[in-house]
Amino acid sequence: MSATAAVIQQHLIDPEICIRCNTCEATCPVGAITHDDRNYVVDADKCNLCMACVPPCPTGSIDNWRDMPRVRAYSIEEQLGWDELPAPLPAEELEAAVGADAGAEPVEGGAVEAAAAALAKAAGAAGSGEADVFHSAAYGATLPPWSAAHPYTNLYGPKAPTTATVVGNFQVSEAGTSSTTHHIVLDMGTVPFPVLEGQSVGVIPPGTDAKGKPHHARQYSIASPRNGERAGYNNLSLTVKRVLEDHQGKPVHGVASNYLCDLKVGDTVQVIGPFGASFLMPNHPKSHIVMICTGTGSAPMRAMTEWRRRLRASGKFESGKLMLFFGARTQQELPYFGPLQKLPKDFIDINLAFSRTPGQPKRYVQDLMRERAADLVPLLQDPNTYIYVCGLKSMEEGVVMALRDVVKDAGLDWERLGASLKAEGRLHLETY
Repeated sequence: MSATAAVIQQHLIDPEICIRCNTCEATCPVGAITHDDRNYVVDADKCNLCMACVPPCPTGSIDNWRDMPRVRAYSIEEQLGWDELPAPLPAEELEAAVGADAGAEPVEGGAVEAAAAALAKAAGAAGSGEADVFHSAAYGATLPPWSAAHPYTNLYGPKAPTTATVVGNFQVSEAGTSSTTHHIVLDMGTVPFPVLEGQSVGVIPPGTDAKGKPHHARQYSIASPRNGERAGYNNLSLTVKRVLEDHQGKPVHGVASNYLCDLKVGDTVQVIGPFGASFLMPNHPKSHIVMICTGTGSAPMRAMTEWRRRLRASGKFESGKLMLFFGARTQQELPYFGPLQKLPKDFIDINLAFSRTPGQPKRYVQDLMRERAADLVPLLQDPNTYIYVCGLKSMEEGVVMALRDVVKDAGLDWERLGASLKAEGRLHLETY
C-alpha cells in the first residue's frame, strides 16, 4: 500500500475467529502474511490490498479492516500479541492524523488490478524466464463446483463451541510404525451439525499454552460423508496423525493431535465450525473426480469416495469416474490401506506412491500422475472433471506442475486450461 497516504485501510486478521489453517499465507502472492505459534498477521508495508487471500478463508477472519494513520499502522509485533482485534479509531483521531500530514498524496488507484496482473504473470511464467517462482496457488479455485450442495458454515464459533462425544478411535496405519494415524468418530448428539464432504471442523484442546492462554482451535478435514460416519446418524469422523516431530525432524509434541489420538470412547470434545465453502464435491452423478493426497490429506478424499460408494450401493451412481493418487512414506504409514484394497477396481482407479520404501526408489504422487498422463489428459479436458489436492504444502507445487506438464506434453495450452480449471471451480487446493 502507498507509503504516502496519511490514512490507510489496514488489513487485519481476527485472532478470535482464525483457525490457523494457513490458507491466507499460502495464497498471498506478495508474502504479506506471516504467523507465529499463535497468530496470523498481515504486514502493512507489504500488503497491496489485492484481496487474493479473502475468498479462500474458511471462517471470514481474514476480512477485517481498520482505517489507520499511516504512521500508526499496527506492526507485526503488535498483531502477534493480540487476543482480539482492537476497536476502530475514533473519527477525530483520523481527522487529526490527516491534518498532521496535509502534504500526503492519496493512494493511487489500480492497486487491485496491478496486483492481479502481477499474480497472473508469476503464476504463468514458470519455465519461460519471466519469473523464478511458479505460484501454484494461483490456479486454485475459490468457487465450488456448480452442482455442489449448499454448505453450512460457522454455525459454532470459538466463543460458543458445541460438545461432541467420542464413539470410536481406531488406528488406521499399521501398528509398530513411527508415525501413527487415527480415525476418530465424534457423535454430535442432538445438536444440528450438517456437513459436506470437503468441509472441516475446529477442535479446541483443553488447557492452556505456555503463555497461560487457552489453546486456539486446530482444523481437521472431515473424513466421513454427509450422512455420517454411521449412515443416518449425527456423527462425523476425523483422520488425525500423532505429531511427534516437526517438518525438519525435530522432536515436538503436537498439542491437538496427541490429545485427539489419546481420546477414549465416552470422552467429550469442544468443536467449532463447520468450515469450508469451496472444497466441495460435485453432486452431478456423471462428474469425474481426481483426488491427489498425502497422509492425512486423505480425509476429504475418503469422505468423497465413501459418499460415491453409498450412492453406487443405492443404485444412484452413474458413470462418473474416480481416480486417486495417494502418497505416504511407506505402505505401513499409509492410512486406510486395508480398506482401499477392498474397493472394486471398476469403481475407483487407485495409484499409490511410497517415498521411503527400503530398497526402492522414491516415488511421489506427481511421478504417478506423469505416468498416467494418457488417462489424465482426457479427464482434464472434460468439463465434468474436478480435481482435489490435499496434504502438506510442500506437495502442492509439484502436483500443479505435474498437471501443467501433462497438459503441455499433450500439445495443449496450459494457461488456457489452467485458467478454466480455476474459473469453473474444477481445481481445488487444500494444503497445510
